[in-house]
Amino acid sequence: MRTDGTGNGPGGGHGLGTRGGLDGGYDRETRGGPDSEHDRETQGGPDNGHDLRHHGDAEVRDDGAALVDLAVNVRADTPPAWLRDEIAASLSSLAAYPDGRAARAAVAARHGLPVDRVLLTAGAAEAFVLLARALKVRRPVVVHPQFTEPEAALRDAGHTVDRVLLRAEDGFRLDAAAVPEDADLVVIGNPTNPTSVLHPADSVARLARPGRTLVVDEAFMDAVPGEREALAGRTDVPGLVVLRSLTKTWGLAGLRIGYVLADPEVVASLERAQPLWPVSTPALAAAEACVAPRALAEAAHAAHRIASDRGHLVAGLAAFAPYGVRVVEPAEGPFLLVRIPGAASVRRRLRELGYAVRRGDTFPGLGEEWVRVAVRDRGTVRGFLRALSAVLT
Repeated sequence: MRTDGTGNGPGGGHGLGTRGGLDGGYDRETRGGPDSEHDRETQGGPDNGHDLRHHGDAEVRDDGAALVDLAVNVRADTPPAWLRDEIAASLSSLAAYPDGRAARAAVAARHGLPVDRVLLTAGAAEAFVLLARALKVRRPVVVHPQFTEPEAALRDAGHTVDRVLLRAEDGFRLDAAAVPEDADLVVIGNPTNPTSVLHPADSVARLARPGRTLVVDEAFMDAVPGEREALAGRTDVPGLVVLRSLTKTWGLAGLRIGYVLADPEVVASLERAQPLWPVSTPALAAAEACVAPRALAEAAHAAHRIASDRGHLVAGLAAFAPYGVRVVEPAEGPFLLVRIPGAASVRRRLRELGYAVRRGDTFPGLGEEWVRVAVRDRGTVRGFLRALSAVLT
């Protein structure tokens, strides 16, 4: 693992360079510890190396709308009928301004927390914007490869951003010692998008320091059986901020609902940065329904099914090892990070055969040979593997 401000170089973290790529961020490289102050180089402008605003939905817009979607990590066949009914029932209340108290209390109860440690947001993406705007930070660090919105939001708010790049040869595993000691904001995903790596909770918690805000994006944690390694609900980790999304497991990306779990002072600061009535009445109804016991039981069942389907996909991809295909393992999320030689050409051929996968080169620390593949049911996976076989052979 290394700290690198460039975001350039070969994919997978092999031999990443030390100069000239991450405009607007520190330009540095460190192996296993904080780097010296004179290595900093602050530049201006967008990141020339990676499109931080590219997301999986771009693969299935416009001419991709008819493709089988393996690019977006929202669970298929959602939202379920009972949840649609709950949302529909809320439409009779649209004349009134949204009142989030009941939903906020329900989320707090779900995690065993007081209400003042919960903030409802218009999806986890809004939370990243609030954190970037509301927190007074001097040296933010984002652990990559991961969801790119945290860095994009920090940049938009005028912050310089440092990166810690996890390496493919290390299995994209976290080494807490590689995060600079003077970082006062650290952002990490768990399980991480796009690597599907689930970091041990103790390893993530070791990133905490007095005076540091530790942001853990747990948007996919409810897809992990038992939510093992979760930090949501913990109050013993200093500076901990946990983000959760309800859009992935429940298919609510178009509704926008998520939440923040943090110290009451942090919650109050983020709430002041929100506009009035930031979460709609239908989204509040969905939040309350999705943390109810019935929903938690269904999500737990879905997590086990996803794990089984993921194993089927991993086994199918293993057949292509002679063609250089490699899956990052062990995978714990509802998606896989896959290395395929000539992946850009493979993606184009797959589209011609009716399948969309997510390009990997927009994630800092990855290159064009990487793709992310969402876990789907076995029938869909069989069709995808047949198409991949046609492309590779």
